[in-house]
Amino acid sequence: MAELGNVLSTDPQSFALLCGILGLLVGSFLNVVIYRLPKMMENDWRAQCAELRGEEMLASEPFSLLRPRSHCPSCLRPVAAWENIPVLSWLLLRGKCAGCKTPISPRYPLVEALTGLLSGFIALHFGFGWISVGILLFTWALIALTFIDADTQLLPDSITQPLLWCGLLFNLFGIFTDLTSAVIGAMAGYLALWSVYWAFKLITGKEGMGYGDFKLLAALGAWLGWQMLPLIILLSSLVGAIVGVTLITVARRDRQVPIPFGPYLATAGLIAALWGKELSQQMSFVLA
Repeated sequence: MAELGNVLSTDPQSFALLCGILGLLVGSFLNVVIYRLPKMMENDWRAQCAELRGEEMLASEPFSLLRPRSHCPSCLRPVAAWENIPVLSWLLLRGKCAGCKTPISPRYPLVEALTGLLSGFIALHFGFGWISVGILLFTWALIALTFIDADTQLLPDSITQPLLWCGLLFNLFGIFTDLTSAVIGAMAGYLALWSVYWAFKLITGKEGMGYGDFKLLAALGAWLGWQMLPLIILLSSLVGAIVGVTLITVARRDRQVPIPFGPYLATAGLIAALWGKELSQQMSFVLA
């Protein structure tokens, strides 16, 4: 194992290739998380509501990230091992189920390819070490949150809360920032959007964002420190405004339809993790 570590630390390309392949495999699992976790949450909510009403839930088959086995939602045909190779299987199947020929969403290979490419780039950018390990975990969680929020406007606690604690754990050893900055970042991140939420609600009587957004920004603060929060808020607001205006003017989207903010926070958090110090320095230079 030590010899492998020495090889990967002296050969950045091999380390990046290995992480890219690992990212493809993780991306395949993230597709499962993105699809199943919201359904698991819905099942849990229904069970809780039935318990409060004193009703008995009908027995059903186990549904989790591992069970049942992956299958086609149309013909219920189990997915064979060779049909589950990231990206390649979708290309070989020409984007269709091998049994019923129902189209398979191109988003599955997109998530896999995105995760693989980002994983390889992160390994090449940071090199072999604990920083790469942390940013890989950080990125994989953000990818899952981005697509779940885009689909359901939910940011599950089962991802945001472990993400926050992992950030504090890494910074307990000063991997990304000192522990004090991480703790303040977590508190400031939550309170910043919490304050905006209540100010907007008091003025308009409407909810402008969900509590999941507070927790996500708190997690970003726990990983990157409070110093990165202004950059993250600025970038996420800028990207969100551009996308929102585009959807309204070009795609004719109804202004009343809410736009999830989580994907913009996640994108801004990843940019800050990769180039935050350089961007912050440029911001300070411009403002000065």
